[in-house]
Amino acid sequence: MPSLGPDMEAGTLLQWRIKPGDAVKRGDIVALVETDKGIIDVEIFSDGVVDKLLVSEGARVAVGTVLAQLNGGAAPAHEIIEAVPTPPVTPPTPATSAPSVTSVSAAPAPESHRRKISPAARARARELGVDLDRVAGTGMGHAITIEDVLKAAQAAKPAVAEPAHDMRQIIARAMSRSKREIPHYYLSLVCSFAKARDFLDRYNATVDIESRLLPAAVLLKAVAQSAKAMPDFNGFYKADAFKASSDVHLGVAIAMRGGRLVAPAILDADQKSLPLIMTELRDLATRVRAGHMRSSELSMPTITVTSFAEEDVDFVIPVIYPPQVAIVGIGSVRERPWVVDGQVRAELTVPISLAADHRVTDGRAGSRFLATIRNALQAPEQL
Repeated sequence: MPSLGPDMEAGTLLQWRIKPGDAVKRGDIVALVETDKGIIDVEIFSDGVVDKLLVSEGARVAVGTVLAQLNGGAAPAHEIIEAVPTPPVTPPTPATSAPSVTSVSAAPAPESHRRKISPAARARARELGVDLDRVAGTGMGHAITIEDVLKAAQAAKPAVAEPAHDMRQIIARAMSRSKREIPHYYLSLVCSFAKARDFLDRYNATVDIESRLLPAAVLLKAVAQSAKAMPDFNGFYKADAFKASSDVHLGVAIAMRGGRLVAPAILDADQKSLPLIMTELRDLATRVRAGHMRSSELSMPTITVTSFAEEDVDFVIPVIYPPQVAIVGIGSVRERPWVVDGQVRAELTVPISLAADHRVTDGRAGSRFLATIRNALQAPEQL
């Protein structure tokens, strides 16, 4: 079970996309896992042939649990973990010991056998106590989907709103850990966005509406290039040591419904063109708000950006997302008083702030990092 952030403790395996004997390669989607952040596509990071599936669909297990073996590898043998009707964190059970969980013994009604029900929908129905015999399927061939189960559960309890406090508690624990363990320092500057705006206007005049660039694309690319140029701000602090990343996987903070917040990554952001970054940002925001992401997007960010560029916010003072060592905050892009050639005039500007780990860098390095971002915004045609 992959760790999809420092706040994750467990996940529910909703569906396998592989079976024993299948050949897999790096990047293949092998499973769907449900976490507090939504439904995650779990990718595999090795090539090989699937030997065993060690966890059954519907089981909720702790982070670090071995889910499957490739090529009969060295991972210890475990019994298949059966789904249980309540969602406790269930570790895998060694084959030599008595199983610590029991499978659901009640067989489904014959009607359930005849009807098409996805494994994910069946697992969710058990968790929510939904009687599948009373659910009308809206999927292909009248199959019952997760959405059908959720609607049935909501109809059964119309007065109960989905609480957001659980996610707020998870975020609170992660941010408390960050402030407790990481010696933050903070810097900020305001820089002109006029040249970037002119560049965007010229570019957008040549393309259709769907292909237009937003200021976010330029800002994200400027941060990504700066992180590549100054690797001490791009990497992870683990086991009392910092390791810089050779890749820039730029996390982007995105708000979700119910008070949830995630920061999935645009992978290799420094190497991508502005149109590609814009396309991936739109796709990422759409999938995040639909509650569907990939495991690599959540587990691989090397530096994060939190942006309020389109909000009425002057400065963002962000909190580092461990084990990363830096986070960039972007305030609103708007006109502010600006001095040019000794004259005060209205200029389109953007405030940029940095929170960084004092165990890795200091204020002088941080000021150079912000200056690198500022300089990139003054030459947007090179991004």
